This record gives sequence, structure tokens and C-alpha cells, in this order.
Amino acid sequence: MEALEEESIFRQMATVIKTSNGDRKIPIVTSKGEAVWMDEEQQYTLSDDTFGQASLSAYKLGTAIKISEELLNDSVFDLPSYIAREFARRIGAKEEEAFFVGDGKGKPTGIFHTVGGAEDGATTTGANITFDDVMELFYSLRSPYRKKAVWVLNDSTVKALRKLKDNTGNYIWNPSVQAGVPDTILNRPYKTSSYVPEIKAGNKCMAFGDFSYYWVADRQGRSFKRLNELFAMTGQVGFLASQRLDGKLILPEAIKTLTIKKA
Repeated sequence: MEALEEESIFRQMATVIKTSNGDRKIPIVTSKGEAVWMDEEQQYTLSDDTFGQASLSAYKLGTAIKISEELLNDSVFDLPSYIAREFARRIGAKEEEAFFVGDGKGKPTGIFHTVGGAEDGATTTGANITFDDVMELFYSLRSPYRKKAVWVLNDSTVKALRKLKDNTGNYIWNPSVQAGVPDTILNRPYKTSSYVPEIKAGNKCMAFGDFSYYWVADRQGRSFKRLNELFAMTGQVGFLASQRLDGKLILPEAIKTLTIKKA
């Protein structure tokens, strides 16, 4: 699990819980009541909160690898560490893809999916992204969520933003010049992932919000198996790894997305 967290930028931002069963229901407030001004001795007005439930299932993700017996017996090669890193890389890549663009069918629901994902925050005014568009996205997110908000975008989108210049020909983007301080966009940190959609007409190309409202549910107990007999005829030993998990944004308004205008 430690290796898996190192492979995934999403797990570092999300809320990760462990469940002992395959289905976990999370109570959430879908709408809040409000107070009203009252005259003396006026009767109170009922204004109830509306509660709903977000259901997290347990989808299975697995991978396998074969290792030769000669390699297994080579004491110079640290095989356990290699297998742990390789399984973490494979599982981490597939689950992170699902956390971003998963459709919820046999896998988690991604924040960029049209159903069950983040709310639309802004749409670009043209086919190319501008800093005004980024500003629109920034302020589309309510201020309570902006305090812990993070930008998530593709490297190609970062490149497009860094090329933008003002009317005097100066680059608008000002990267951090202090060691240990990350680059920011409008004073909020950003993370990049190859699984975030690129700038293309109709695509949601970046997201901004508090990703702690995306919950990842790990079902307790990962499966690791060593297969000594299956590949014995070829002098190999197989290893299997699988885990069951789900992920879902439980409060859609906590993350907003920017959509590229359709042609």
C-alpha cells in the first residue's frame, strides 16, 4: 500500500477509507435549510436539511506476472522489492485512470465523467484556453472549497498556460523561484497527470477543487498469490495481485471543471 500511494497523486489528495464489506453507504447532505428574519412572536419556519446517500462498492482490479526460476534463485536480484514496485505501478496506473475518467461501470467514477463527476465550472470562450478562462474556473468554486483547493491538469495544458503572454509580451505565468516551494496557479498548487484529458473541443481539460471530497474505499485485505505449479513446465513461477476498491466524488460542488468550447 505504501508503494501504491507513492505511485498515485490522486490518493495523496483524496480521502481513503477501509471497509470490511463490499458496499459502503455514506450519508451526505444534498441541500441545506436556511434561517429567516422573524417578527416578535412569529412562528418559526421549518427549513430541513435534505439527506442522501452515496454508495461505494468494491470493484476488483488485478494483475499477474511470471518470473523464471533462475531469477528467483539469484540472490543478487531483490525480487520482492521489484514485484512490489511493479504491482504498485500497474495497479496504481489503472486506478488513477479510473479516478479521473472512469465511467462507474465495473470501476470507480472519475471526476471528469459527465455523470457522477465534478460540476461544470466554466467553458472557454474559444478553442484555446486563456488565463481569463482559468480565472472563471477559479471563482466558479465556492470560497470554502478554495482554501484547500488544488488544480489538476495535463502536462500539455500546463505548457499551453505557460506560453500565454500579456499585452507587453511578458509571460503571465510566474513559476516559483524559491527552493521547496511548488509552482502555483493563482496561488494554489497544481498537480499533473497524463490521465487528465488534453485540450480538445468538448473536453474537460482541467479541474479545480478540494479533492478530499473524493472518497476512495479500499476493501480490507489484498490478495497476493504465488503459483508454483501452473508454469512449472516452462521453469517459471507466477505471482498474482488483486484488490477491491471504489472511488466516488461525494460532493460534486467541491470540484469544478473547465470545458473547451465545441467548434
